[in-house]
Amino acid sequence: QVQLVESGGGLVQAGGSLRLSCAASGTIFNINAMGWYRQAPGKQRELVADITRGGSTNYADSVKGRFTISRDNAKNTVYLQMNSLKPEDTAVYYCAAGWGPRATVVNYWGRGTRVTVSS
Repeated sequence: QVQLVESGGGLVQAGGSLRLSCAASGTIFNINAMGWYRQAPGKQRELVADITRGGSTNYADSVKGRFTISRDNAKNTVYLQMNSLKPEDTAVYYCAAGWGPRATVVNYWGRGTRVTVSS
């Protein structure tokens, strides 16, 4: 089993920055892709960004140029640097991990961390 624990959420003003972290533990040898999803009130959960073990990244169009995903394989940790935050970025952000090359198929979820962007 794999456990994912997120940290770094909070309240920030529009234009500000936050950095989310997600530490993986447990049976992690079979984890390949890791990523971040978010779910805003009344909306479906959506993929924000993901990263392969080798460092290839993908981003949702809505966050390109503002968010950066990175990964430290030695620490089994994935990060999401969020800059130029907008009120529409307000959501619960979930860390995700999967066995495949992309985090579009998720085998493990974190419990989520809330990000609130005030206008």
